[in-house]
Amino acid sequence: MANLLTQAERTAALPALGDAGWGAVPDRDAIRKVWKFKSFIEAWGFMSRAALIAEKLNHHPEWSNVYNVVDVTLTTHDCHGLSALDLDLATRLDKLAPDATIQRDHSQPITCLCQERAG
Repeated sequence: MANLLTQAERTAALPALGDAGWGAVPDRDAIRKVWKFKSFIEAWGFMSRAALIAEKLNHHPEWSNVYNVVDVTLTTHDCHGLSALDLDLATRLDKLAPDATIQRDHSQPITCLCQERAG
């Protein structure tokens, strides 16, 4: 079973993840990031590569995909909050899509390309 991050671990790791676009999830001990890709196939490719990493780590994200957008939340369910597994997976996911656009303000609506094109 994974252990919750200590305050020292959070202080050391979370600012860098925040700089990369990860943000705290309100009312949960979790982090979230939203990637916007140029196309559906780029988003799907990211998810496919991410799934392989998650399976190797035996740590699976909560995520959704709408067209070119991938929305990922990380938390460790067996310890009910953030663990080192989340930090590791977040860091690995960040390396998969260095050219994607990141939606940093999670309070704003998330729109995919098809919605943007529809006006």
